[in-house]
Amino acid sequence: MDGRWLSIQEFANYKGKSVSTVRRYIKAERVKFKEENGKYFVWAKGYQDPSLQSEKVFLELRLDNERLKKENRVLTEQVDELKMLVQIYEEEKNSLNVHNLPELPLDL
Repeated sequence: MDGRWLSIQEFANYKGKSVSTVRRYIKAERVKFKEENGKYFVWAKGYQDPSLQSEKVFLELRLDNERLKKENRVLTEQVDELKMLVQIYEEEKNSLNVHNLPELPLDL
């Protein structure tokens, strides 16, 4: 059973309700509740601690950041390789003496 017992105030904040509304829910038995030492607790089904959620989001962002860094490294290497190939091509093109090629006939 995933969930957690919350105080009336915590449950009200979790559900976005007022404390008096939560007390009415308890009185009408619309929510599962228990009393311990005069203090009421309400069962919050599926409750996930917000601090754990923020930690999860942080870890997901860190993982995504590392993945993007790796992808960036690979892409940078590919760009550098392409730059080198263009430079080699340009040097070979310039080394060929284009002026020594025969002219094309104009009467085609």
